[in-house]
Amino acid sequence: MKFKSLQERLKGPISDSLKEKLGRNNPNSLPGIEKVTVNVGINKSRMDGSEMLDYIVESLKQITGQKPALRSATKSVSNFKIREGMVVGAQVTMRGKKMYDFLDRLIHVALPRVRDFRGVKTKFDGHGNYSMGIIEHTVFLEVPLPDASKVFGFQITITTTADNDEEAIELLKAVGVPFRKKS
Repeated sequence: MKFKSLQERLKGPISDSLKEKLGRNNPNSLPGIEKVTVNVGINKSRMDGSEMLDYIVESLKQITGQKPALRSATKSVSNFKIREGMVVGAQVTMRGKKMYDFLDRLIHVALPRVRDFRGVKTKFDGHGNYSMGIIEHTVFLEVPLPDASKVFGFQITITTTADNDEEAIELLKAVGVPFRKKS
C-alpha cells in the first residue's frame, strides 16, 4: 500500500469531509493552505561570530529544503544593541510540493517528538491563519543533534484561504494537526 501525500489527500478524502462539515458543494469554495512561513529570530547575545548564523541557515535549509532569506534591521534600537543593517532573523516561505512535504513531516514526525506533547493550542489570528512556536529545532530528524549552546527555536505560520477561524480549524483538523483537547 502506497502512502498518499498530503496534496493528494487534500484533493480527495479531506476535500470530501470538508464539504460535509462546512455544507458546501463547490470544491473551489473550500478553504485551502496558501503558504507556510518559518521564522527564526537571531539574538545578538547568543551570536558568537558568524558560526551560529551559518549553523541556523544550514539547519533551516535541511529542515525546509529551501535556503532561508536573511532579514536585517531597518532601524537602530540602542536598548537592544541593534544597529541598522544587522541580521536579526532568517525566514523561509514555502508553497506547493515543498510546503505539503514540510507539513506532513511536521504533523506526523516532528510534533510527536516534542517532549510532553499534549497537542497544539487552538489560537488563531481572526483571519484563518495559524502560528505555532517550536522551542527546539532538534525535533526534526533532518538535523543531527548539536551541542546545547546551538539549540534554537522558530515560529511556523500556516496561512490559509479560510474566511474565519472556524473554517481554518476544520481544515487543519482534517489535515491532521493535533489540537489540544479542551479539559
